Amino acid sequence: MELENQTRVIEFFLLGFSEDPELQPILFGLFLLIYLVTICGNLLIILAIVSDSHLHIPMYFFLSNLSFTDICFSTTTVPKMLINLQKQSKAISYTGCITQLSCVLLFAGMENFLLAAMAYDRYVAICKPLHYTAIMKAHLCLVMILLSLYISIVDALLHGLMILRLSFCTFLEIPHYFCELYQVIKLSCSDTLINNILVYTMTSTLGGVPLGGIIFSYFKIISSILRMPSSGSRHRAFSTCGSHLSVVSLFYGTAFGVYISSAFTESYRKTSAASLMYTVLPPMLNPFIYSLRNKDMKNTLKKII
Repeated sequence: MELENQTRVIEFFLLGFSEDPELQPILFGLFLLIYLVTICGNLLIILAIVSDSHLHIPMYFFLSNLSFTDICFSTTTVPKMLINLQKQSKAISYTGCITQLSCVLLFAGMENFLLAAMAYDRYVAICKPLHYTAIMKAHLCLVMILLSLYISIVDALLHGLMILRLSFCTFLEIPHYFCELYQVIKLSCSDTLINNILVYTMTSTLGGVPLGGIIFSYFKIISSILRMPSSGSRHRAFSTCGSHLSVVSLFYGTAFGVYISSAFTESYRKTSAASLMYTVLPPMLNPFIYSLRNKDMKNTLKKII
């Protein structure tokens, strides 16, 4: 095919993990199992929180929204991968790719802000326990959720609209199993300076500010815990934020791992495997982390089961 600009692209090709036809059924079964575990686990967390009045507090309100976001995050990428594995196809339409790209940005942004909101909740609970009910009112929690959703939608729409202005060449292979923003921009034949500036600006701002808030919250939390007189009080305080800290470490650790591995490897299979750690594993593991490390959640899940 001749290398020429196209203002309208018919489809992209997701390279995925392997081109071996014999591995396709194995990969299909593995990712179908992961997806079902993710959906069932997060739905169970939401059901437990909704059904138990003792869990109708800000921490679990944020957790239920995190579980819903995880369901949406996985649904954005995994079903299309399963369809391609089943059909032994790599194609995704231009419209489908832009839609998937925007949804990934939306739900990744929501997860980012929700983790920051949960960190603030733990900060108030441990550092200002006497003022907790006065500060963490229902309307404040709702405003935090709506503000997070609004910012994430604006970010996703902005990147999506900026992609629409680009023209693409005939080599449209994406070295991922989903349409990743940076990889799509790299395929463009037109000037991508504005897109790259926007990516680095929005990523550093919308990623750095919540992460900075989480780090500051845990700095204050740890300082407050170390000043507690008894070891029992310190243990209870640590246990209340242990699950959240584990989820934060998993989310940001895998995210940083993706971009570090992308910078140091040219193998698309290694890049796809790294992106899998970021987009698939955290949503699947989050319900287990909260159900295994939280006594209230364990007791409620026992009653439901």
